[in-house]
Amino acid sequence: MTTVTYTVPAIHCGHCIHTIEMEVGELQGIQSVKADQNTKKVQITFDAPASEEKIKALLAEINYPAEGLISL
Repeated sequence: MTTVTYTVPAIHCGHCIHTIEMEVGELQGIQSVKADQNTKKVQITFDAPASEEKIKALLAEINYPAEGLISL
């Protein structure tokens, strides 16, 4: 299991959080998605077949592109 945290500057409201958590949560292999409006960060825990590439591509597709990976 892998956990990544991305900076997503486009998070502005509860709708943004709901959209990110719902859309990313539907990817196969996603265990959890937690978006935070105050910090503009999204923490995602996943296993294969999900991957960082697939997650970042989906975030960009739904207009919430990840601008950075935060090392934990």
